[in-house]
Amino acid sequence: MEYVYSALVLHAAGKTIDDDAIANVLRGAGMEPDPARIKAVTASLEGINIDEAIASAAVAPVAAAPAAAPAEETKEAPKEEEKKPEVSEEEAAAGLSALFD
Repeated sequence: MEYVYSALVLHAAGKTIDDDAIANVLRGAGMEPDPARIKAVTASLEGINIDEAIASAAVAPVAAAPAAAPAEETKEAPKEEEKKPEVSEEEAAAGLSALFD
């Protein structure tokens, strides 16, 4: 990933993305660059419009993560929703009027 990041840093700085530039960025970060990986990155970026690639990646839909399998299956009956006792408007009004007596 650091090779791709170095290419993105160079792009953001408006610099040419080539083997030497990527190697310099990596050396500046205290890493020893691998020439084969640098070649792979520069070859894969040939003919690519990085701005368009970033824009299309920013709007790409994100795949949903798979649901985790339950550790142990439980055999509990589904809980029924608790039903609230229905109160008529008259009873509610009477309850409210008791507050002001």
